[in-house]
Amino acid sequence: MQYFDYEEVACAAGIPPDKLVALCSVIRQEFPHDQMMYELHVLRACMAIQDGAITLEDALQTTAPARTC
Repeated sequence: MQYFDYEEVACAAGIPPDKLVALCSVIRQEFPHDQMMYELHVLRACMAIQDGAITLEDALQTTAPARTC
């Protein structure tokens, strides 16, 4: 089941397929067991790239911050 059509937004943002795979891999590390949250964050990243709020290179270099209790 797919929750969000992030591929269409990625295409509109000019994200090449190989870079989308890399972006998905980065985001999957944050949400290994939650498909909806994973797809939502991929969509939000693609939208941020499309809007110019972040570059694709920055999104690919992002690491998850340490979580605290």
